[in-house]
Amino acid sequence: MDAFKPHLSGLAAYPYRKVDAPIKLDQNESPWDLPADLKDRALARMREAAWNRYPDMHAEAVRGRVARVLDWPETGVVVAPGSNFLVLALALAGRRILDTAPSFAYYEGSARLAGTPYRGVALGEGFSLPLEPLLAGMDGEAGVLFVATPHAPTGTVFAEDGLARLADRARERGWILAVDEAYYQFSGTDHRPLARGNPSVVLLRTFSKAFGLGGIRAGYLLGAPEVAVRLQAMLPPFDVPVHTAAILETVLEAPERAAEAGRLLAAERDRVTAALERHPTWRPYPSRANFFLVRTPDAAAAWQGLLDRGILVRRQDHLPGLAGCLRISVGTPQENDALVAAALALR
Repeated sequence: MDAFKPHLSGLAAYPYRKVDAPIKLDQNESPWDLPADLKDRALARMREAAWNRYPDMHAEAVRGRVARVLDWPETGVVVAPGSNFLVLALALAGRRILDTAPSFAYYEGSARLAGTPYRGVALGEGFSLPLEPLLAGMDGEAGVLFVATPHAPTGTVFAEDGLARLADRARERGWILAVDEAYYQFSGTDHRPLARGNPSVVLLRTFSKAFGLGGIRAGYLLGAPEVAVRLQAMLPPFDVPVHTAAILETVLEAPERAAEAGRLLAAERDRVTAALERHPTWRPYPSRANFFLVRTPDAAAAWQGLLDRGILVRRQDHLPGLAGCLRISVGTPQENDALVAAALALR
């Protein structure tokens, strides 16, 4: 088709196939819906809003609440209908993209969509940050480096000193270091100090995980005002609708709910991985996210064995260095008990 840009000809859809199962542990969602009292407050806000009018140009009311909750300059906050839109904006803006491998698939997907040169650097031993190769990769033309911590899909938290060195190199060489903190409520980490003192660092965060709003699609970026303003200009106007803004304003009035969900799921994660240590052939890896990796002798057989018992998880064995691996989201205590029982019945 001659109407489309040539680089789009081989573009593939995001690699996810929906499968129905009674227990869904495949997408790193919160196992708990938004509590009824918060839903009622959000619905009341929606009823009071004028649905015939466009929403705020750039979610100004939500940005203001994020800024107050996180003690961040409002002009340094960008709110979008999903942090994927912010990933795409960074990929469109960057001259090139540097990433770890394996990693969140949409970093590479957004680079392909934008036609931006992309390179993934293999993780180090034990899923460690490949610091020296990344530093070397930042030589030459500047671009955007994506680093998720806790990392997806491994659940690893990277050392602060390594991230600080990357941040310093970004400032020296004109790069942007995009630290994706989608899972920070489960790890007890917070990289605002790193970004507060360095305009070359931006933080990506989401409402989809600990806030329990995966179905709402909303995320935000924290950065220096001069960077945030440029990225905001790349997003369409009126992109956060009235109903989304009402829900976000409501949950931001009670941010302690998300923090508590993070603590509860982290405790469940540790309980489940400890229980799976008893498995004769499966090896669970330490994680600081709301999911964990398990290496099995045969990922296809393990995935199907769990599905036969009503439990859906995510295969990761197609990714470099993850042969035999499944990624398992942390569910409710009852779902987690069912997972452990099903796993221990498999070999």
